[in-house]
Amino acid sequence: MNQYFRSLVVGVDIPIPLCDGKWSKAIHFDNAATTPPLLTVMNEIVRFAPWYSSIHRGAGYKSLLSSNIYEQCRWIVADFVNADIEENAIIFVKNTTEAINKLSYRLYEEGKKRVVLSTFMEHHSNDLPWRDKYHVDYVKTDSYGRLSMEDLEEKLKKYAGSLALVAVTGASNVTGYKNPIYQIARLAHRYGAKILVDGAQLIPHAPFDMKPMDSPEHIDYLAFSGHKMYAPFGAGVLIGPKSTFERSAPEYRGGGTVEMVTHDFIRWAEPPLKEEAGTPNIMGAVALAAAIKSLNWIGMERIESNERLLMHHAIRELKNMPDIKLYHDGNEQDSVGIISFNILDMPHQMVAQILSYEGGIAVRSGCFCAQPYIQKLLGLSSEEIQRRIQDPKSAHPGMVRISFGLYNTMEEVEKFVDFLYHIIKNKSGYLKKYQHLLSDDIKP
Repeated sequence: MNQYFRSLVVGVDIPIPLCDGKWSKAIHFDNAATTPPLLTVMNEIVRFAPWYSSIHRGAGYKSLLSSNIYEQCRWIVADFVNADIEENAIIFVKNTTEAINKLSYRLYEEGKKRVVLSTFMEHHSNDLPWRDKYHVDYVKTDSYGRLSMEDLEEKLKKYAGSLALVAVTGASNVTGYKNPIYQIARLAHRYGAKILVDGAQLIPHAPFDMKPMDSPEHIDYLAFSGHKMYAPFGAGVLIGPKSTFERSAPEYRGGGTVEMVTHDFIRWAEPPLKEEAGTPNIMGAVALAAAIKSLNWIGMERIESNERLLMHHAIRELKNMPDIKLYHDGNEQDSVGIISFNILDMPHQMVAQILSYEGGIAVRSGCFCAQPYIQKLLGLSSEEIQRRIQDPKSAHPGMVRISFGLYNTMEEVEKFVDFLYHIIKNKSGYLKKYQHLLSDDIKP
């Protein structure tokens, strides 16, 4: 089945050069960062391109056709996550980061210092946008990095009456842990708060349902990115109640955002149009819709099952390796296909470069835009963190991350495992060979 999935994705068998002058078939285990495009997405872009035109305001045939296709893309997105399109605005943005930033402005009320509950496991994009407009508190994680539901409820009780939002990742981009979003939604609604799910790492890898508007498990706001789900053409999505976007002016203002303007008066357009200033990225919307149709055809359950098999095998092998520190509690049923680890006494960036330069295996190293979470998982003391903050030359601590896509195979996992064994077995030689990466401040 994996070989069939591979035939649907562009560029997966492309050869790349290694540092010894040889060529190897590339292995891409950095899908949590971005994914290659589906063949159907590329074909749809090429098919639509001759008909591309300005949308919403043109009277020409191409313009009318493009406008109709663009609006159809909203319906495809809404259906994919079971969003009520009559009650919700489906807003096209660049990516999840822009979506969350946009929501931070829409929920803001001048003169009110309301509370946003973020968590210790969030990507910076679901933390930093809230800080300058709200009082932000962080729900704790346990020793494995799992969200503490007890601490969440305590903080919901503490801030009841002043809560703006519970902002939580659907799945961690560091550990792959899936959060119990429906349980979180029930708790948030019980204490008068709404919930935002950062779906960047969850939507491409597992079935998702926003649930009906009157359900206590309803997901109020959802954000995700096309480039993490095989449509890397610059489109993302923010979904939320139309009422949220009706009550204030958009943060980006200009063409397409208004119905009537004089020098003294503005009547804003209805959402989602007023939230999409300028010429919308219709190519991105078409690509995202094409990707969604393909993912639906394959079946999100099949995708999740396939990636879970790869994750299970990789975790089992990593657990049996010497000198490996694995940042995963072993509960794969509540995880997407993301695994982070370190090799004892080897810098994370060195491991990543050896895998790439000598094995043709693309992974990610560093903090993955989740520095507070990484610091906690690594057990860094506040004194050590403060030292690194004060020393601008100090290297960031971090990990090595592998992340699977629907097209990855067991054979690729085996090659990765074999090469990792090779690195560990020849650690001293690699440390000497790559010593230019070493310093007192670079530690795994």
